[in-house]
Amino acid sequence: MGLLEERLRAVRDGGAKAFVPYVTGGAPGVDAALLRALAEAGADAIEVGIPHSDPIMDGGVIQDASRLALEAGTRTDDVLATVAAAGLEVPVAAMTYANPVLRRGVDRFVADLAAAGVAGLIVPDLPPEESEELRGAAAERGIDVVLLAAPGAAPERYRAIAREARGFVYCVATYGVTGARDRLAETARAVVEGLRGLTDLPLLVGVGISTPEQAASACAFADGVIVGSALVAPLVGGDRAGALALAEAFRAAIA
Repeated sequence: MGLLEERLRAVRDGGAKAFVPYVTGGAPGVDAALLRALAEAGADAIEVGIPHSDPIMDGGVIQDASRLALEAGTRTDDVLATVAAAGLEVPVAAMTYANPVLRRGVDRFVADLAAAGVAGLIVPDLPPEESEELRGAAAERGIDVVLLAAPGAAPERYRAIAREARGFVYCVATYGVTGARDRLAETARAVVEGLRGLTDLPLLVGVGISTPEQAASACAFADGVIVGSALVAPLVGGDRAGALALAEAFRAAIA
């Protein structure tokens, strides 16, 4: 069990709900000080995206954040340097895509994550069947590879995810890419309930958690939430204070 899983289990077993904000590394306003401020706002873990030219899981807001980060010259090493400089006590999960991992090489990639103090890794376009090498290399360095469970998946798919995931299971709330939604999708509960009897890992809901009220609704059946686009949007717009105030509102809603 890595630090990410240990911390999120402790939150759940203590009767609380986990709040995991996401920000795109290298995007406007995203620096070590922001990561520390998110931790101070009550984040139980922080997900930091490594910007990618083709973020296939992400909608317009995070696509725009990735574009701005890449145009500013941000690369993987820059994001990891930001995480290291933050010196956080809460665990950090890096989110990226398969191409940057494979380009650098699996062993070197996870070694660089570990050196920066990263505790978890999310690679949404690398399915469990193709992630054995990455999961093994990460486990050797105490890094939890988080797997995603999507709506509508077959029961045997959920069983495979439950068997191989570490850290937590990322329960995708809705069909489609990340981004704001008018309401919490009914599929969110179905994903969590489909996994609940298959694993003792914390089950966190993400994608489309747009308001503190939606987060509270999700936490009625899940162990916590991941909030991305709602926080990235004000950052891209230059409203760093607004993003932090919203993070505090999410934390308060699921206290």
